[in-house]
Order: sequence, then C-alpha cells, then structure tokens
Amino acid sequence: MDEKNLTTVKEFILLVFTTDPWLRRVLFYIFLIIYFNSLLGNITLISLICADSQLHTPMNFFIGSLSFLDLWYASGYAPKILMTCFSDDKSISFNGCLAQFFFSAGLSSSKCYLLAAMAYDLYVAISNPLLYSQAMSPRLRVSLVAASYFGGFANSTTITSETFTLSFCGNNVIDDFFCDLPSPPLVKLSCDVKESYQAVLYFILASNVITPAALILASYLFIIASILKIHPTKARLKAFSTCGSHLTAVTLYYGSILFIYSWPSTSYAPERDKVVLVFSTQ
Repeated sequence: MDEKNLTTVKEFILLVFTTDPWLRRVLFYIFLIIYFNSLLGNITLISLICADSQLHTPMNFFIGSLSFLDLWYASGYAPKILMTCFSDDKSISFNGCLAQFFFSAGLSSSKCYLLAAMAYDLYVAISNPLLYSQAMSPRLRVSLVAASYFGGFANSTTITSETFTLSFCGNNVIDDFFCDLPSPPLVKLSCDVKESYQAVLYFILASNVITPAALILASYLFIIASILKIHPTKARLKAFSTCGSHLTAVTLYYGSILFIYSWPSTSYAPERDKVVLVFSTQ
C-alpha cells in the first residue's frame, strides 16, 4: 500500500475564483454587499410581517418562513466565502466541512419542501378564497413548515453520514468555496465511493428535487384550472399576479439546481458551477 493511501485527510483546502489579490478583494466587497442586502431584506420582511397584524395571513406566514430559511441559508455559506476571498488561509477542518455540509444540505432540502407547501397554499387561496383562512389554519401552517424542516434535515442526516464515512485520503483540495450538497469536488476526493453511496445520493436528490417539483407542478395545474373558471379578466390577472413571486423563487432555485446537476459527469465544469452556486446561496 502506497503512502497516499496511508494518509488520512484532517482538513480540506477550498479554492476561490482567482488567486489574484486585487480581484479577490473586489469579489470580497461584491459578496459582502450581496450578503448584507440579503440579511437586510429578509430581516426587514420578517419584522414587518411580525409587527403588522394586518399581515398575519396564511400566505404571509409562509413568506416569512421562507425569508427566515433564506436568512440562515445565506449565513451558512457567505461567511466562509468572504473569508476565503479575504484571507490567505483557505483551509477548513474536517468537522467544519461536515457541519457546513450538514446545514447546507438540511436548509436547501427544507427550502425545496417549503416551496412545495407554498404552492399548495396558493392553490387553496385561489381555488377557495372565501374559506382560505379556515382551510389554512394556524395548526396546518405550522405543521407544513415543521414537516419541511423535518424532511430536509432527515435527508441531510442520511447524506451527511453517508458522505463523511467515506475514506478521504491523499489530495485534500476541494475545487469549490464551501462544502455543499452534494459537492462533486468533495466526493471526488474519496478513495472508496461505492455503488451504495450513489444509490443513496440518487434517492436524496429524487426526494429533495423531483418529489417537491412534482407537487409544485400539480399545484399549479390545479391553480390554472381554478383561474380559468374565473370570468372577469381583471380577476384572472390578479390571481395570476398572486403566483408571481412564488414562481420567480421556484424558477431561480430549481433552475440553478437543474443547471448544475443535469450536466453529465464528463462535462463537469467547476468554474461554471461556482458562478451559479454563489448567486443561488445569497
């Protein structure tokens, strides 16, 4: 057995976009502004919904829940991205990488489920507006959000345990700026990726992406059918506009996921994926 196989990785080295010091400083300030705006926007929205009793509606409850998730989702990535841009130390400990992987997987998975719950909420609001508040009771709303987090972090626990029980030896350079789910540069460092791991990975991706996407699609098919039954044109346009922000969030989030993971492994391009990931995490 050669020396490479005898060396166990204790830390990882993250790669940034460039090694040029000046350009790294520019990227640092750009990412800092994006992160600050994300924090300010989400905190302001949550505060407004909590402070104004007129905004205590089922739909705003889900919007606030999504803002709360986005707040922590961005905070799981941005500090390390900023540090790798600003500091010459690009290392992250094995346990630090594990923690970042776990929370990024849990929050991103929870967001998929929460977007599906919001699609169902929109369907109820448009199909039965008179009984909307009663149908989307506080208990049901809390249950849907709690189920989103439970499903997301249950999947995160599974994929994290499967990933970090792999053997990492020799090369410890991750061609990425954080440990995310599922990071091809991270998994490529393993010495013993087995078919069972690939099966678990496909199951997690299917349950996190395909199932919520199917639920969202089904909800929108019912939403469209309900809107077509509305006769005044203005009422139809108002119903469609209600879905605008949610459709935008779904398109951007699922679009970035599909863009990254729909490419065949032979055409994997780290630089291309870094650009997409850095904007989808802010």
